[in-house]
Amino acid sequence: MIIPEKLKRGDTIGVVAPSNPIIGDNIEEIEKAKEKVEKDGFKVKFSKNFYSNTNGYSATSKEKAEDINEMFKDPNIKMIWCAKGGENSNTTFEYLDYELIKNNPKIICGYSDITSLTNIITAKTGLVTFSGTNFKTIATDETDYSYNEAIKRFVGRSLELGKENEEYKTIKQGKAQGELIGGNLSLIRGMISGKYSLDFTDKILFLEELGFETSPTLASNYLYYMKQNDVFNKIKGLWIGNYEHESGITLEKLVIDCLGEEYQFPIIKSNNFGHIETKTVIPIGSKAEIDTDKAVKIRLIEKCVR
Repeated sequence: MIIPEKLKRGDTIGVVAPSNPIIGDNIEEIEKAKEKVEKDGFKVKFSKNFYSNTNGYSATSKEKAEDINEMFKDPNIKMIWCAKGGENSNTTFEYLDYELIKNNPKIICGYSDITSLTNIITAKTGLVTFSGTNFKTIATDETDYSYNEAIKRFVGRSLELGKENEEYKTIKQGKAQGELIGGNLSLIRGMISGKYSLDFTDKILFLEELGFETSPTLASNYLYYMKQNDVFNKIKGLWIGNYEHESGITLEKLVIDCLGEEYQFPIIKSNNFGHIETKTVIPIGSKAEIDTDKAVKIRLIEKCVR
């Protein structure tokens, strides 16, 4: 794997919008996030097409990809932060310059719809990418937990996943090692076959889902589709994050209902990633170990920034 360089105060962070457009209240939220990050000692540069809404529902796929490529190409940009989620960051795939990205490795971070982008970059280039807070949520979160987790990882090169007192629940006991892969369930489900599919072999898969948009039946549909396409025959372990639905049905229940007793890999649950206030930063492509006998049941076993 290719490990990106750490971030230092004084560095310039490039912000891109590869998903939904930056319109309405998002503009003020983005400006507040910029102000916060600059106050913390960083410089912020928005990409050329950052505020574009050419299609009426987002910037064009070429505009988005151009921005990502340019941010990787620009030697003054030391980190790329994705502005917000949405539905269609996958439209950039065929226009990304993967060779350029591979030859100019740097931190790129985001979650939700950004799951598609970060996972495909890791798959195509070997660059470790990151599932963590989006740029906008730096301003809209009620606490600094997620921002501090990003700084801890990118500046401090910490290997901690969350805080020391995080609670982990064991769903199935065991021990396993593997590279981390995953993010939003609905997006990962869409990347298990086809031209831009992911390789789940010997990976530790982490999954979360937005309960506001995804009903238990739909989440069950996604899990069974993955099961029917042998994803769970390939992975070494499963780490479940946040899913909150008004029914009270949990993601762990959906996983147990889907997987039953058929699989022997360890399964753990925590509330420190997903569409939630507490978003730790998970490196995609880095090796981790699950050990359900430990209090902190998952740990990184290799550095993810240098």
